[in-house]
This record gives sequence, C-alpha cells and structure tokens, in this order.
Amino acid sequence: MKTLFLQAPSYDGFDGGAGSRYQAKREVRSFWYPTWLAQPAALVPDSRVLDATADGLSVEAALDIATQYDLVVIHTSTPSFPTDALFAEDLKKRKPSLLVGMVGAKVAVDPHNSLVATQAIDFVCREEFDYTCKEIAEGKPFAQILGLSYRAPDGSIEHNEARPILENMDELPFVAPIYKRDLTIKNYFNGYLKHPYVSLYTGRGCRSKCTFCLWPQTVGGHRYRVRSVENVLEEVKWIRDNMPEVKEIMFDDDTFTDFKPRAEEIARGMGKLGVTWSCNAKANVPYSTLKIMRENGLRLLLVGYESGDDQILLNVKKGLRTDIARRFAQDCRKLGIKVHGTFILGLPGETPETIQKTIEYAKEINPLTIQVSLAAPYPGTTLYNQAVENGWLAENKVINLVSKEGVQLAAIGYPHLSRDEMYHQLENFYKRFYFRPSKIWEILREMLTSWDMMKRRLREGVEFFRFLRAHEA
Repeated sequence: MKTLFLQAPSYDGFDGGAGSRYQAKREVRSFWYPTWLAQPAALVPDSRVLDATADGLSVEAALDIATQYDLVVIHTSTPSFPTDALFAEDLKKRKPSLLVGMVGAKVAVDPHNSLVATQAIDFVCREEFDYTCKEIAEGKPFAQILGLSYRAPDGSIEHNEARPILENMDELPFVAPIYKRDLTIKNYFNGYLKHPYVSLYTGRGCRSKCTFCLWPQTVGGHRYRVRSVENVLEEVKWIRDNMPEVKEIMFDDDTFTDFKPRAEEIARGMGKLGVTWSCNAKANVPYSTLKIMRENGLRLLLVGYESGDDQILLNVKKGLRTDIARRFAQDCRKLGIKVHGTFILGLPGETPETIQKTIEYAKEINPLTIQVSLAAPYPGTTLYNQAVENGWLAENKVINLVSKEGVQLAAIGYPHLSRDEMYHQLENFYKRFYFRPSKIWEILREMLTSWDMMKRRLREGVEFFRFLRAHEA
C-alpha cells in the first residue's frame, strides 16, 4: 500500500512528536526528529514521513497530502491524542476507503479505549511497531499480524498476540536517509544543540527503573538492546558524507552511557570521523569515561537530575544520589563538557521545602541550560498507578497533562502542595536560575562567540519571556 507515516498538526509550537520526551509546548520553540516514524518508513518501500508539526502545515494542508495515500500511520501521545483522533476523523470524511492507524506509547498501553474513542481509527500497534507497520503495508491479513489491535469487519475489537521484542538491532535500516529524503533538516532545532543537528538511536530500552519515565515502561523496555559499534559509526559516516550541513549528532538513547566500554568505543570512532556529538547520560559517568568522550568530539550531555532531594530520588527509583551528581557536574566543568539539565517538580515526596532545595541545587551544579517539567503521570507508568491509588490525580482521574494551548499543567496534587502552587513554582525556578548575574554573563559570553549564536539566543530570549508571561497569566 502507498503509505504515509504522519506526525499530525497540533498546537502552535507543540512538539508531541515521535522523538519528544517532553510532550508540551516548550519554553523555547524546538523540534525533535520523528525517529519512531522514520524507522518503520525505512522498512516500507516508497513510503513517506510527513512531520506536519515541524513543517508548520495547517490541518487542511496535511489533509490534502494524507488523502493521496492508501495507508496513514499517525504517531500519537497522551496529550495529542484528542487532536490526532479529530484529524483521523477528518481524513475518513474525505476518503472513507483510507486505512488509518496509530502508533505510540498512548495506544500501546491503552489499545482498546483508543480504538473505542473513534471509528476513524482502524488499528493501533502495540510494543515495538516497526515490523508491525511493515506487515500492514504489505497487505498481510490483520489476524496474522503480531502486536496489532484492530477493529474487525463486524465492529468488534480484536487484540492479537504480542510481538516479541527486537533483539538484533543491526537488522533495522538507517533512519538518516529517510531524514534526508522526507524532512526539512533546518526545521529541527533545539536550544542546546548546534543547528542544524540530527538525532538517532544507537539502541533501545533503559536499565534504569525511574517510575515516571514513559518510553522504557511502555515501548522500549528495561533491557538496553544496542546496535553494534560498527553499525552506528557507519550511519554517522553516511550523515557526514551525505548531509554536510549537519553540525552535530545527538545520540538519543535513554541513557547512552549505560554501557561504558561501548560508549568509549563509539566515542573513539566519532573522534576518527571528526564529528561533533552529544548524548543523553546519567549523572554518574566516571571521569575516565567522560575524558575519553570529550577528547573524541563530545560537546554536550543531556542529564536528568530531576530533584535536589535524595529521598525524592529514592522514591522514584532514580538510582542516583546528589553527591554523585555533584561530583559528575564538577568533572564535566573540568573537562569543558556542556550540560543541559532537566528537573521535575511534583514527584512523590515533593514539598514546598524540597522545591526550594532543588532550585538551590540547580544553581549550585549550574548546567549551561535547564528544562523544568511538572510531574506527568503518563498511563503505563508506575507514577500513574501511584497517582490513581493515592488520589493524587483529580477525582475524575482525567489526565490533563497540557492545557488547550499545549502548555504543561500540574496533573498531580498533594494535600500539602497544590497543583496551582507547583504550576507557579515552575516559573519561579526558571527566574531564579537564569536571572542571576553569573548566568546572564555566561549566556552573554556565549552570544559574543558568533553572530549566529547572538541571533539565536535573542530569538530564544524573546520566546522565553513570552512563555513566562503566558505562564504567569
């Protein structure tokens, strides 16, 4: 079948995309690559990936394109599902014969209710869906496809057996050629990565057991399955030789540094290729590994610190202590590795006092840039189950993770800490971190390094102040 893999239009500036870990309208406009759509697209000949969000396409424009296909696979998330379902309905009105399905963590953990929500969705894929999509596109009978839930001709909802987890990651084709073929590279930008950049996965799964983290608990699993070092470096070389405009590669594995000898081996290969790169890391990487990575082209680490309170880190099974994270931050500073730090307000055990403690902690370890989230109990996570069992969600248990404008909301509340207080502490966190003379000077120095950086930071500054004003309102 003529197949379209689609990230449907959504809120203005909302990146609920297939590569997004932070499914809300961001403080500074940015977009991640739809890697989870590009991967099955690489398995389906003559298919296309359309990222309507990053391309800024209207609903009408996206509908015009989508109706030219026989099969449309839409990536969805808990925050974007209502608008994605409406888009599917509009598609069916225009072309009733179109086969429409959905992929993503939302439908993976709640396939039945996702199909019941609208008649416009013919199927949803559970687990890892690369080969599920391939078999659908090939016209294999639905009843024979593992990992598929679908609406049968008589209207009943059927759930096939689970698809086994993918073991040989090297059998997946490269996603970079799909990026080059279907996407506008300059549309993908991020506040802490060089522009333009490319992100890709060198493996799936995460050994950490963080109770709040979506992907390992829904799609990827807790076993880190990796591509061979040779396979990874071959794709990087392809990017270097065929996408010369790319200034940085981001390895978006949940925790790229989990297998340290492998990370060091890839780093040495990156050094030989002369490519600048960044990756996700846990704040416990030893100095010796950081040094090898830094000497071989590593520029930045994206690190989830989450909280400055050790009891909260224990509550969410982070597998990290603040003293270890402090030493890690010192090591990164010593080696000249930049850090983008992420924090979460509202995790179990949060109090007004621990929020202030985390703000002071963030100022002390002083990443170059930060991202502050409000605890989001995604269905399928341990945090969601805890929130339901303890009554931390609103009484009707409807999960409002974002507002109608796509801005993140405080979905969890406690008797001693209201949702409203947490919501406003987020803007307080940003102000106290960024509006310090030392941090302002640090950013100004960075801006003076180039005219491009000057323009970029000024644009982001305008967006950030708009976010703060909107958040206060």
